[in-house]
Amino acid sequence: MHEAMYYEKRQGGSVQCHLCPHHCLIKPDERGRCRARENQGGTLFSLNYGRATSVAMDPIEKKPLYHFYPGTDILSLGTFGCNFQCPYCQNWQISQGTPMSQEITSDQAVALARQRRSIGIAYTYNEPIIWYEFVLHTARKAAAQGLKNVLVTNGFIEQEPLRELLPVIDALNVDVKSGSPAFYRELCKGRLEPVLAAVETAAQEAHVEVTTLVIPGQNDSDEDLEAVARWVSEHVGRHVPAHLSAYTPRYRFTAPPTPLQTLQRAYDLFARHLDYVYLGNVMARDGSDTRCPGCGAVLIRRSGYHVEMVGLDGARCRACGRPCPVVLEGTRRVEPGG
Repeated sequence: MHEAMYYEKRQGGSVQCHLCPHHCLIKPDERGRCRARENQGGTLFSLNYGRATSVAMDPIEKKPLYHFYPGTDILSLGTFGCNFQCPYCQNWQISQGTPMSQEITSDQAVALARQRRSIGIAYTYNEPIIWYEFVLHTARKAAAQGLKNVLVTNGFIEQEPLRELLPVIDALNVDVKSGSPAFYRELCKGRLEPVLAAVETAAQEAHVEVTTLVIPGQNDSDEDLEAVARWVSEHVGRHVPAHLSAYTPRYRFTAPPTPLQTLQRAYDLFARHLDYVYLGNVMARDGSDTRCPGCGAVLIRRSGYHVEMVGLDGARCRACGRPCPVVLEGTRRVEPGG
C-alpha cells in the first residue's frame, strides 16, 4: 500500500478524496467508489499501488491508438478497480471484480519495457486514474529513460491531478461514451462534463484519440452519436482520431452485439465532423485504413494489427503534401490546423 495523493482529512477520522469528481467522503475502514482507496486510521491509502493484474506486450493499435507510433508494440499494465460502474463493462473482471494480482515496482516496469524494446508503457485494461500514484511515479521514471507513456482512460479525473500527470504523458485514448449526460448518470454512475473537460485539457499537452463503444438501444441514436462527434470537432478539432467500437454482451448487459450496419451508420455520422474515423472489434471495409482527408490517398494500411506505411512522407501525405496528425519517430505532434 501507498499513501494516496489528493485527499484531505475531515472530522471524526473521515477523509475526502479529490482525485476524481466523485469526491468520496470515506469513513474509517471504508473504501471509495473505486474500491482501490481505503481510509485506514484517518489516512487514505492506495490499495492497488504496484499491484498488477495484467502485464503484456500489445500492438499500440490495440489501445486503440492509430496515429501514435503506428506499427509498434508497447508494454501494457493494468490493475483492479474503476471509478465508474458501467453494467456493460468489457473488462469487468478487473474493473469490478477482485482478481489476483502480482507486485511490480516502477523500476521493474521501466526495466521490463526497455528489455522488451517497447516504445514505452501503456496504463490500460482497467481505469488507470485510480492507480494514479503508481502511474505518476512510473511515468516520470519512464520519461527519464526516453520511454513514452500512454493512458487509456475514461477521463473522469479532476483537473489538478490531471495537470500534474500530463507533463509525462505522451498520448491518451479517452472514452467519450455518449453525448448524453443521462447516459453517464444512469449507466456509468458518473458525469459527462468532467470527461469533456479532461479531453480538452489533455489535448493541449499530448496526443489524444477518443473511443465510443456503440451499444444498441443506449447510445446509438443519430442524435447521441452526432453530439459526440460534433463536440470533439468543435472543442478539440477535426484532426482528432475517433474509434467506434462494437459492443458485445458482457457483465450485466445482455443486449445483442452491435450490428455492422449500426457501426457503419455511426461512421458516416462521425465523418461529417471528423477527418479520421475508425471502426473497432469488427471486420469492415474502409474501417481501419488512414486516408488523407484532402486527396483520399491511403496513408496507413491496416489488416488486423498488421500495419503498412504506404502513403506518408514523414507526417505528410506523399500524394498532396497535406499534414497528417500522426506521431512518428523523428516527427512532432501536429497542432490543430498545422
